[in-house]
Amino acid sequence: MAQSRKSLISLQDTPYYHCISRCVRRSYLCGYDRNNNVSYEHRKSWVEKRLLFLSKVFSIDICAYAVMSNHVHVVLCVNKSAALSWPTETVLQQWHKMHKGTLLTQKYMKGELLRDSELDAVKATAEVYRKRLFDISWFMRNLNEFIARKANEEDNCTGRFWEGRFRSQALLTEKALLSCMAYVDLNPIRAKAATNIQNSYHTSIHTRLASNALNNKPIKGLMPFKSQRISKNHRCLNFTLNNYCELLDDSIKLLTDNNKEAATHESDDDIKLIGLGKPHWLKVINDFESTFSFAAGDTASMQKFKERTHRKRMAKQKAASLCFDLKSTSQKVELQS
Repeated sequence: MAQSRKSLISLQDTPYYHCISRCVRRSYLCGYDRNNNVSYEHRKSWVEKRLLFLSKVFSIDICAYAVMSNHVHVVLCVNKSAALSWPTETVLQQWHKMHKGTLLTQKYMKGELLRDSELDAVKATAEVYRKRLFDISWFMRNLNEFIARKANEEDNCTGRFWEGRFRSQALLTEKALLSCMAYVDLNPIRAKAATNIQNSYHTSIHTRLASNALNNKPIKGLMPFKSQRISKNHRCLNFTLNNYCELLDDSIKLLTDNNKEAATHESDDDIKLIGLGKPHWLKVINDFESTFSFAAGDTASMQKFKERTHRKRMAKQKAASLCFDLKSTSQKVELQS
């Protein structure tokens, strides 16, 4: 049963969310359609460019993304406080980068004289836009509609391109965020479309590395790591890019067939940075999306999320507890699907 977006998102609990959009067609969204011998690989760059553009418009940062053949993963960080601090001019300027706005907002931005009643109308409209500019649903809408229209035009057809709703998962703790980012960036590895992070094209980690991110140059549109040069008031991820790359490299070793059996031994050390046993970590990076439900975090954070979203129960709490509770991370038991 579909749930309202309000019951899936609580900015009081976390600004971080994992969103997934899937294509409804049997043909590929962006990959190579072997049945019809047609390549849609060029569409992956459409999605990447649109994602990075939207992150510069919205008060929402991108932590990680992966553009696959028939679906897109993105980990977002909502910066509500920044949007609330923007003056009216900034709100309208940002919104007009995507949409025309109203006749009055256009006149206001051109500096034309307006009556008091018209100024009140402009301010009221700006407040509507302000709320949309830190709204995940509006972010995903502006991504999906743009890609759908462009793809339909290319295919000379009409109709739905994406599933009606995107899925979202609240990432309630830093470990949950880091785990989800790794899961997203490792998508091409699991799909056998890449062998390492350097050739994992159309992912956030490839973009970071290709843009000389290791030289402490943050990429516009992507949330920087704490080792990178950023402005004073800008948020950053609480770990370094080097450590994150090491985590991904260790994870790739686990994902290979030769290491899967070795990963189940109880004597193996925990994975660095995440502090999680290899059997648990292998489960997380293989199937984060279904291992956890609409929220991932430790027991305490999930209980708070349950209360704030007025839920009667929380799904997949056992899996979350085994992965993210401090007292459980050293236990060597199998996760429940």
